[in-house]
Parts: sequence; structure tokens; C-alpha cells
Amino acid sequence: MKKKQKKSATKSESKKAPAKKPAKKGALGQPYGDRVLVKPAAPEEVTSFGLIIPDAAKEKPEQGTVVAIGPGKKNDEGRVVPLSVKVGDRIMFSKYGYEEIKINGTEYYLIKEDSITYLF
Repeated sequence: MKKKQKKSATKSESKKAPAKKPAKKGALGQPYGDRVLVKPAAPEEVTSFGLIIPDAAKEKPEQGTVVAIGPGKKNDEGRVVPLSVKVGDRIMFSKYGYEEIKINGTEYYLIKEDSITYLF
């Protein structure tokens, strides 16, 4: 009798479907509001004179490629104003106008549209 009870318990467990997670917009999700997710450009390893820059002396890059964008910022009337950049654009941004985040072990910057200074 005990053997039958164990078998029926395992059958009922196998019939249960796994819980579904809500689908994300894109593989990295979607930034909120007027924020842009940027993959930073790799810093230069060698100067124009041929000097090799050590890791400790390298500055964080102030440019990168847009990976994901938010829907936009709401204006005074409550309407959403879309962002002026799109996925794949190369941008330059202010030196201290971003937040560093890691997604799946990769470093990204989360930037407000106001901090974008140049579009390549």
C-alpha cells in the first residue's frame, strides 16, 4: 500500500505545470521613463603616442551604444513624449550622469535622456 501512495504522489507532482513568468520587452527588459540602457565603449588601451595605459589609470568611457530605451517622459498634459535616440545609436554622455548596473554579468550604464550630450 505504501508503494502505491508514493507512486500516486509523484504522478500528481509531474502533472503540475511550471509557473509562467511575465514576458519581458527584449532580452534585457525595458528601462523606465526617459532612461536609456547603454553598453559602454571599451576604453583605449594605447595612447596616440604609443604609451600603454594601465588598468588603474583608465577612466570610465563617456560613450557607448544604446541597447534599450524606455517609453519616454510624460509632459505636463500627461502624454508620453518618445525619446530622440533609438536602439543601436552611438552616444556620448556626461561624465557623472549615469548609474552603473550589471545584467547577466555584463556592465551597462543607465542614463537619463537629459545626460546624453552627443549623437554619433
